[in-house]
Amino acid sequence: MNFIKKTSSLYLLLLMALVSSCKNDTKHIEKAEIKDADLPKNVLPKMKPLVNETKLTADYIAEKHREIDSFYNRNWPNNSMNGGFLVAKNGQIIYEKYEGYANLRDKTPITSTTPIHIASVSKVLTATAVLKLVNAKRIDLDQKVTDFLKEFPYPDVTVRMLLDHRSGMRSYAYFTDRDKSVWDRHNTLTNQDILTIMGTKNIGLEQRTGTRFAYCNTNYAMLALIIEKVTKMSYRDAMAEIIFKPLGMTNTFVLDFDKDKHNVAPSYKANRVEIGIDYLDKIYGDKNIYSTPRDLLKFDRARNSPSFLEPALLAQVYTGYSNERKGTKNYGLGIRMINWDNGKNFYFHNGWWHGFTSSYIPLKDENVTIIALSNKFSRNTYAVRKLSVLFGDYPFKVKDTE
Repeated sequence: MNFIKKTSSLYLLLLMALVSSCKNDTKHIEKAEIKDADLPKNVLPKMKPLVNETKLTADYIAEKHREIDSFYNRNWPNNSMNGGFLVAKNGQIIYEKYEGYANLRDKTPITSTTPIHIASVSKVLTATAVLKLVNAKRIDLDQKVTDFLKEFPYPDVTVRMLLDHRSGMRSYAYFTDRDKSVWDRHNTLTNQDILTIMGTKNIGLEQRTGTRFAYCNTNYAMLALIIEKVTKMSYRDAMAEIIFKPLGMTNTFVLDFDKDKHNVAPSYKANRVEIGIDYLDKIYGDKNIYSTPRDLLKFDRARNSPSFLEPALLAQVYTGYSNERKGTKNYGLGIRMINWDNGKNFYFHNGWWHGFTSSYIPLKDENVTIIALSNKFSRNTYAVRKLSVLFGDYPFKVKDTE
């Protein structure tokens, strides 16, 4: 009898060990990272948060807070910002401030959860979605745009050329603003309208494809259409699925123009006169994302996650492609840059649409994020780059705000 009991006990222990081992194996499988390229074709690649960053000391935070506060009071004297501003290191907020009104008519205050139009900083997010699709082998960087958009009339333009502004296309704002035979400005322009006009109205190139850099919003309006073709979703839904939802960016969205154009924060001239809606305000990809500094911080840190892109692709993002003229300024894949002779690199993207101004600065070497958003026009938004000298060896001058 004792032998039977001992055998049963041993069997029970072995069974428990086996079950425990299976559970551990299951957990290991659950934790295993599935690469974007290995995802099923019906599953979209998604951004993942960056976790376990090094904690800052209280003394460090206090010291930097004082320095940034001094800059803030000089740059936006007398509470003049009318927007949101944030500086963080390792994902931890060192300094944060919100001032003014989202809507001057009803005195709605701007807070940490107030979405503001981020203007051309939207291009960084559009590029990020495209890059995730490249990482997942749904798009090739050097694939012709005509593979996705059959109406597209410029056969030599590639996806890479849209990302780095070397397509040679003209800005849609210039070829739709005067000639009614091309477009009647009483009608709201859409991304598809831009494509159709270029394909049917003999809109010539500004310069030969691939010959030089020329910043052009049309590039990113076309990238948004490519995202829609590849994902079989609206740009609005695709951006939410690939970026906003996975990162918990709960106050970030692509404007639903017809539904929400009168419900979002308007923009103002420097003299506080409201700027109305015009016929270009429905186009997305190059603009029309609304967000907050805190949400953009989540986005920035996710771009530093090891799972963001394969190393070879990531290196291409931060490579300058406009080298036909020697200089320090350049443009990568959806990011501006300054490359100094000493090897130091500064990455950023600014935005300006109507009265909205925005600045996104990731100091990659120092794990610092600087974000400024405003709905009242001011070039002071762009001056936040001067804060980079508090964290690294960046050769900016006091008067350098461009």
